[in-house]
Amino acid sequence: MTANFNLTGKGAIVTGSSRGIGKSIAEALAAHGANVVISSRKKDGCDLVAEQINLRGKGSAFSIPANVGSDDDLGALVHGAQDCLGQIDILVCNAASNPYYGPMADISDAQFEKVLQNNLLSSHKLAKLVSPAMIKRRSGSIILVSSIGGFRGSGVIGAYNISKAADLALARNLAIDYGPSGVRVNCIAPGLIRTDFARALWEDEANLARALTGTPMGRIGEPEEIAGAAVFLAADASRYMTGQAIVIDGGSLITAAGI
Repeated sequence: MTANFNLTGKGAIVTGSSRGIGKSIAEALAAHGANVVISSRKKDGCDLVAEQINLRGKGSAFSIPANVGSDDDLGALVHGAQDCLGQIDILVCNAASNPYYGPMADISDAQFEKVLQNNLLSSHKLAKLVSPAMIKRRSGSIILVSSIGGFRGSGVIGAYNISKAADLALARNLAIDYGPSGVRVNCIAPGLIRTDFARALWEDEANLARALTGTPMGRIGEPEEIAGAAVFLAADASRYMTGQAIVIDGGSLITAAGI
């Protein structure tokens, strides 16, 4: 079974990987032998994570900053990754944004468009950029980091949840397109995880208690608890799995409570 999780020599891009879930995924892929491109908007953060991974001595890491809202940056990211890695075997679309907190009736068009661009369209564009070479080799894994919000409605993060529901649909449809060529597309759907992105939901103890109402495990998740699923989906261990979503949420989706 160990060989099924061996990523030695594989090339990976992980967006939004300067911190949080993306960072943990990049570290885990490298720990299993992959060479990883660290990417987010800020160069200093990318450089630091790449340096930390390289000091550990397993898997190499490269820093390529990119704003997923920019088509030019997405193209430069993929071309730069090809130069650094030789080939891209794994794409993890983790970068996301949520510029609005409140009811859908009050969200501006610009805010909604930003959510959809950063959380959905960027993943589709990256998949279109990396998939031709994967299809030619008849091998590759694309992983979209969705959310349990994609299975729920919300009175305050509705646009974000809509984008994450679309991620689930995007994975299913790309899986149909790419499946005959041996390229797999799957999602990870985390619950509430202790990241800067979700700080508003967990930093206040009373809000955290409300958020965890009905969560069987009774606690918030940690970024490293998402990373193992990414290794599984990137590796041969999941070679007959595509178009699916792995939910990692402490059990909150199986109850009616929570947020």
